[in-house]
Amino acid sequence: MEEAVRARGAAREAIGDITPARLRDYIDELLESSGIVPGVLTLLSVRAVGGDAGTSAVERRAAGVQLIYEGLQLTRRLAYDEPWNAEPPHTESNIAVLAADVMVSRGFSLLARTEAAGTAVQTVKAFGRNQTEGTTSNALETDVFELAIVAGTTATGRDRPAGTRRYAEQLAGAADEHESTTNLPDDTEEGLVKLSRRRPNHVE
Repeated sequence: MEEAVRARGAAREAIGDITPARLRDYIDELLESSGIVPGVLTLLSVRAVGGDAGTSAVERRAAGVQLIYEGLQLTRRLAYDEPWNAEPPHTESNIAVLAADVMVSRGFSLLARTEAAGTAVQTVKAFGRNQTEGTTSNALETDVFELAIVAGTTATGRDRPAGTRRYAEQLAGAADEHESTTNLPDDTEEGLVKLSRRRPNHVE
């Protein structure tokens, strides 16, 4: 899928100036091997509202969403696996923790001056709350998919459409059902087009 190639490329480009090189290479390897659904969903959301998904500004949005997801997903995995208990030197675990923090921070930076900035903050706050409460559902995917749709649909200056949260929940549920966050349902783009036609109600 063309969107996957572009979203992945944008995310990898966004971390190109991170130092030291070992940390940058670690993050780059994560991005190369990971599912790129949040970034793709951002680009598809732009196209659904008639925007140009090929601009560098839009690709930066996709990169921001993807990096926030990668960072939070890595944090979730580390919290669950507790690798430092099996690694006396802690080297790889320390790099992973730092990589997670850097990815989230860089994602925030890319979305800071966009209409999705507030949703990005809410996503990270919700993640912290869910981790504290021990939530093990697909809450992170729901929050990030919502962030992706907001980042995409607002790229042309429009407000987020009504029903965004509910549609994100549906996508996350489908991903959870198939135990995969590497692919979106075949009718996702059609669903986004229908979603984009709903008038904002600001009450979701």
